[in-house]
Amino acid sequence: MKKKIVSTILCVAMMAMTLVGCGSSNKSGSVYWLNFKPESDEVLQDIAQTYTAQTGVEVKVVTAASGTYSQTLISEMDKSAPPTLFVIGNQAGVKDWKDYALDLKGTAIANELNTDAYNLYDETGKLVSIGYCYECYGIIVNPDLIEKAGHTMDEIKNFDGLKAVAEDIHSRAGELGFDAFSSSDMDDSSSWRFTGHMANLEYYYEQEGTNWTECPATISGKYLDNFKNLYDLCINNSLTDPKELATGGHDAENEFKTGKAAFFVNGSWEYEAVKADVPNATMIPYYCGVAGEEKAGLNCGTENCWAINSKASEADQKATMDFMVWCVTDPDASRKLVDTFGVMPYKSAAESTNGFLAAADKYTSDGCYVMNWATNFQPNVDSYRARLVSALNQYNADQSDANWETVRTAFVDGWAEEYNTVNN
Repeated sequence: MKKKIVSTILCVAMMAMTLVGCGSSNKSGSVYWLNFKPESDEVLQDIAQTYTAQTGVEVKVVTAASGTYSQTLISEMDKSAPPTLFVIGNQAGVKDWKDYALDLKGTAIANELNTDAYNLYDETGKLVSIGYCYECYGIIVNPDLIEKAGHTMDEIKNFDGLKAVAEDIHSRAGELGFDAFSSSDMDDSSSWRFTGHMANLEYYYEQEGTNWTECPATISGKYLDNFKNLYDLCINNSLTDPKELATGGHDAENEFKTGKAAFFVNGSWEYEAVKADVPNATMIPYYCGVAGEEKAGLNCGTENCWAINSKASEADQKATMDFMVWCVTDPDASRKLVDTFGVMPYKSAAESTNGFLAAADKYTSDGCYVMNWATNFQPNVDSYRARLVSALNQYNADQSDANWETVRTAFVDGWAEEYNTVNN
């Protein structure tokens, strides 16, 4: 009897051990996404629930409050169950978190990208994080007004084409009832469109194929004449006399919405504001006369870049990778994500419903180069841009060669001086 009891106990124990072993070997892992975008929290919670319902894999989404992501990430990474999916959005983040990031080079999610323009690498070449959405800026266009003036969008493929169309519209503004460009005011509400965004074309081309990873101590201004090409076109073929731009007070967005101007220098965030009045509105690159610019795309950038926690278990890393791939390939999931993010740079993701981001995505898909946001490296940015505003106002009032040299001095020498101010 005693032998039977012992035998039974041993059998039960062995069965229990077998069941435990099976349970651990089949563990599918889980996902913990520390979200960077508070405005998308509701959608991401829905995405997480849908994935769990379909696969049985647990997905938790925690959203950091606006402006607190870095602090929240530090706190969460110290916990026993840290995020498996988090954001490393810039080179400062790469320096801080590269040791916690799985190398994404050659992975399933990296293979789904339609561009590598938003990838962040460390100094060893490790692919630390990859973009999952972005914004863009360039020149917003009303194609209907272009056609009303007797032209087509196909004519605008480089600076020469843009210049011909803009100057023709401006010369016939009285007859047509609209002008080429909306106002290019230099007050605080508008000047950033030129001292920050349009200035990016000079910095982008000055990189000459090797994107900056930190602020350079000096710039050469090699492509400043190209900036001048486009800037002159904007201010001299516009509703507003250049001499009146310093004080501001003109509503460039409303000028475009009400059909008073065919071109409007701005970004993808304007789409919601203009789409009802200009449903066919699109966006074109900063054409400025650089060789080969027929293959230029829009100025695109982001700080929304996914990283997988290299300290997580292999099961959790795989679960996270599988979830990411599903997010960008599943038609329903990617539709919801694109609708909240604006656009996702992945081959199988749903098309953007933001017309300007859709234009950016099409340029990329057509093989055009993306102009990265090199302007983010402007040193001591407020002071540097104030120099540019002052110099441009002087030039706008009197477009002499001497006054353009003042702009060049602010642009180039001002960069070095502001760099020294913050680094010495």
